[in-house]
Order: sequence, then C-alpha cells, then structure tokens
Amino acid sequence: MGNLNKVNVVRRGLMRVLTKNIGASNASKSGTIDKSKIKKVLICRPNGRLGNLLLITPLIQEVSNTFPGCTIDVFVKGTLAPIVFEKYENVDKIIDLPKKPFKELIRYLKVWTLIRKQNYDLVVNVDQNSSSGRLAVQFSTAKYKFFGDLPENVNLNFDDYDHIAKYPVYNFRYFLSQFGIEDHKKPVELIDLKLTQDEINKGKNILDGIIDNQKKTIAIFTFATGAKCFSVEWWEEFYSALKKEYPDHNIFEVLPVENVSQINFQAPSFYSKDVREIGSVLANVDVFVGADSGIMHLSSASKTSTVGLFSISNLKKYEPYGNNSVGIDTNTLGIPDYIKAINKILNA
Repeated sequence: MGNLNKVNVVRRGLMRVLTKNIGASNASKSGTIDKSKIKKVLICRPNGRLGNLLLITPLIQEVSNTFPGCTIDVFVKGTLAPIVFEKYENVDKIIDLPKKPFKELIRYLKVWTLIRKQNYDLVVNVDQNSSSGRLAVQFSTAKYKFFGDLPENVNLNFDDYDHIAKYPVYNFRYFLSQFGIEDHKKPVELIDLKLTQDEINKGKNILDGIIDNQKKTIAIFTFATGAKCFSVEWWEEFYSALKKEYPDHNIFEVLPVENVSQINFQAPSFYSKDVREIGSVLANVDVFVGADSGIMHLSSASKTSTVGLFSISNLKKYEPYGNNSVGIDTNTLGIPDYIKAINKILNA
C-alpha cells in the first residue's frame, strides 16, 4: 500500500470517528412536514462506483413519489452519476466530490460551499457510515435533515431490510413518519437505469449482430474486482456446463472495461465503455449470470432477469431483486444449483 493510500485509510477512519455522532440530536425531532413545501432535495451518496450509484435509484424514486414536482440534487463522487441519472427528469445538479481531496483541495472546498449556498428544503444521507455524507447534511441549511440512521430504540422489521437499496428507503419512510407523513408500506422500487425504448431498440440491433436472434440468450460476465472475481478454472468449469446444458441457446460474454476474459474469449463477446449502451444490450437478453459487480447491478437496473454469484460479498445486502432475479451463495451451492436457477428463469 502506497503512502498516499495509507494516509487516506487513516483519514477515513479519523473522519468516521469525528462524524459518527453528527445528527444524533436530530434523530428524535418530530413535528409536521407540509409536502407541498418540499421543493428542493439533496441526496448524499459520496461514492463513485457504478453499483452504488444504481443502488440509490430506489431512494430517488421514493423521494420523487413522496414529493411530486420536487427537484433533486445528488452529492456523489466521480463522473458516472450524470450517465446513471440521465433519464431521471427531476434530478437537477450533480455535485461531485473529488476522488483525491488532498490533490484537489480548492475544488474540494468549493463543493462544501456549493452545498451550503443551496436553499434545500430536505437533505438525505444514504449511508449512515459515510462521514462525508453526514457532514454534507450537517453543513446544509435545510430545515429537514436526515442523517441516514434511526434512533437507538427503533428496529424496523422487514425481511429484506438488510438490502443496501432498500434499508435507506425504509429508514427514510420512518423519518418522514415522525413528521406526519404516513408510511403506506409499498414495496421498494426496483433499481432502474430508466432506459428509453429507443436505447433498448439500439441495444437489440447490437445484440442481433452478435448472436442468433431466433434463440434465447444467456449473457455472462466473468470479471469482478478483487476477491469477488472467480478464477479462470472456476469459470472454465461453469462455462463448459453451460454449453452442455444449453446447446440450443446463445451464450455470449459481456467484457469489462479492462477487456479481459476468464474464459479466454471462447464465447462471442461484446465490449463497450458506454454504461447505457451496455445496459441497452443487457435489456434484450433472457438471463444474465455474473459475480457481484457493477455490471451485475447494471443488468438488474436494465430490468433483466439476473443471477448474481456471491462468494465473499454479503448476499442479503447486494443480491439482485425483481424480474425473477436471484442471488446465489457459491460457498454452499454448486453448478447444478446455478443451472436450476437459470432454468427457472428461462421457463418462467
């Protein structure tokens, strides 16, 4: 680990300690919110990963549905947010925090000044453990501030509460209930890239140039970051099983930005650096299979039936949901179970 990385680890740890009690006194506040007065909202998720950005789309939809006509700014990192939220009409400003604040100190400080100057009516932090998110809520001048956590005596009992796309919505609903806004207990929205029909049609044209459009199609993504990535040997065995089980299906590989393949490019493949283009192609397949990754979440956000393979990640926290999707623990299940899950989707 380089010296700069070590400094960042220490910085993040120190920030968590310093910010963990920010907003504690706010958790017990109550009163009444006039929904018609909530016109401008800031949602804070200072993270730049594709998956994490997609996973806040249910909360954005929740805010939009609760406060019709409001505009939403999002406080994030990196450059992907304008692409992910491109079709969310009520998302206005993208406020992006520099990835390396020590190298871009002036820009870093301007972000906080911008948040301070905006006249937000409501500010919401998505991840209670995010020090930057908590600081943004505290630093804002909004009348209503939600720091992302619940009072100590509150336990929300939902079967799917552990999911990272869902518990921010459940927590937000509880927060609003303390201000007189009823929780109608509707199912949490799906993660959604909001692809247009034109995008989906273009994706089909691309896919038709790769596979036989008279057959059902299975997309695989053999890459993932770090320890989440299954070995070449693991994928060789699984790919062989797929070919044997589905001789009359298309099997093609979506390649990562690194342009590598754990099956040595044996299958027809598709490569793109355009997130929405990748999503548009995946929207036209019958089932997607891949390890926990941003592309797995992109598949889910494209409304594709998704089989997520989990070896080290928390399955309950990150598994795909909706559209017959399923998460599989590869530590306890094997290839016959993966095939069974795929068959269930294909035969639905």
